[in-house]
Amino acid sequence: QVQLVESGGGLVQAGGSLRLSCTAFGRTFSSYAMGWFRQAPGKEREFVAAINWTGDTTYYADSVKGRITISRDNAKNRVYQQMNSLKPEDTAVYYCAGRPNSGRTFVSDYEYPYWGQGTQVTVSS
Repeated sequence: QVQLVESGGGLVQAGGSLRLSCTAFGRTFSSYAMGWFRQAPGKEREFVAAINWTGDTTYYADSVKGRITISRDNAKNRVYQQMNSLKPEDTAVYYCAGRPNSGRTFVSDYEYPYWGQGTQVTVSS
């Protein structure tokens, strides 16, 4: 089992950048596939990005391709999401999610049993 804690959210102007971090507390983080999801007010939670356990395979939602990069540092038990060229429509609570013993990426929220508490990202126009 793993506990996930996100950080790095905040308020940024359109066109700006933020780097989200997700720290995993548990001994087997390196075997987890990880993902980032977001939920805007009044909307359903949506997939943003995913990375496999080694970090050599990533997958992105079309809406964020070219602007968001997911990465991981297994030695630090962290996964990151670098967000550039932010838009007001990126405003949401961002969640990291983990799935153990998984060598590929996953894009559906029901495929992840472990979730963080979320971090708010607000992009002003």
